[in-house]
Amino acid sequence: QVQVVESGGGSVQPGGSLRLSCSASGSIFRIDPMGWYRQAPGKQRELVATITSGGKTTYSDSVKGRFTIARDNAKNTVSLQMSLQMNSLRPEDTATYYCRARQTDGVVYWGQGTQVTVSS
Repeated sequence: QVQVVESGGGSVQPGGSLRLSCSASGSIFRIDPMGWYRQAPGKQRELVATITSGGKTTYSDSVKGRFTIARDNAKNTVSLQMSLQMNSLRPEDTATYYCRARQTDGVVYWGQGTQVTVSS
């Protein structure tokens, strides 16, 4: 079992920045990759960014160049830490952001989500 918890959401004006954090605990040794997804009202959940244990990253076209995903690969046997630095935020980035941890056997765990609102 893996427990996933996000933090760091909030409200910001267009052009502003926010940093989201995710902590995964439990059976963390089989987690790879980790990622961020988001879901806006009335829309499907979509990929934002992913990162592997080796540091390989992928981004959706809508956030490329503005968002940066990072993973703490320190030898912490208790939890895995991941972040999403979001710059130059736009109103269309408004959504609930979810942290996803995928085990190597394909089992997926989700956090409860954190709200990001970009509005003037």
